[in-house]
Amino acid sequence: MPDNMKKSGFVALIGRTNAGKSSLLNFLLGEKLSLVSHKQNATRRKINAIVMNDDNQIIFIDTPGLHKSSKVMNKTMIEIALNSVGDADLVLFLASVHDDILNYEEFLLKFDTVKHILVLTKIDETSDEKLAKKIIEYSKFDDKFLALVPTSIKKPICRKPLLDEICKYLPFHEYYYDPELLSPTISKDIYRDLILESIFESVSSEVPYCSDVLVEKVIEKDNLISVYAQIITDNNSHKKILIGKDGLTIKRIGIKAKKLISDFSKLKIYLNLEVVVKKGWNSNEMLIRKHFIY
Repeated sequence: MPDNMKKSGFVALIGRTNAGKSSLLNFLLGEKLSLVSHKQNATRRKINAIVMNDDNQIIFIDTPGLHKSSKVMNKTMIEIALNSVGDADLVLFLASVHDDILNYEEFLLKFDTVKHILVLTKIDETSDEKLAKKIIEYSKFDDKFLALVPTSIKKPICRKPLLDEICKYLPFHEYYYDPELLSPTISKDIYRDLILESIFESVSSEVPYCSDVLVEKVIEKDNLISVYAQIITDNNSHKKILIGKDGLTIKRIGIKAKKLISDFSKLKIYLNLEVVVKKGWNSNEMLIRKHFIY
């Protein structure tokens, strides 16, 4: 195979909730594309993002975090994450430097033969001594992973080495997408995630986990994008919390979301949000798959 042939492939990001998958994706991309929240299970669907590293094209698939749950929504999210492993040319298993190695052992039980890189995240949050101990803990699995890469989104110097390591294991292939594209995910879905992030950051309770966003339409005209969206929740008490006294909470959500969408699109935004009650929506697998996951 000639050395000058381009490489292109799909890389799935897998790990427990809050391992830093979405944050790492945004770090590698250099743009804000994937929902980032301090709350668990924020990412609810696969997001494809394209990163060019020299002449090589990496298509990242960000997935919902791995966790145990009996809820229909969460089980569906986990199924998507696990299916992504089979769809990818390479897997990045992300483990926070604070995590027990048990999470990785459970991953190996399911995917013992999957080609993967073990990425230790959040290394800026620990001492060199503790980091060294954690690397030694994982070293007993060195026959399982292709490489172990410690990284931190707070350290720009970490970006290029990780991308280079990924490209080592991608297949030689022509580009799947136009190299100028940021993501093949349609703007409507990205706007949905940004509104959902604003909900997570504005409401500190169980409400975000019982809520989601349905973008009904997007109108692009001149330098203005008009976004019409519904915030779906499962009961009237949650609706009242989302709207807030004198509408202050929904106003705060809207301000945050408009800024995120404007920063992403680089255009002026008109955002219309409506809170709608759909009882039991997050227990309806057909509805979840149709509107809130894919």
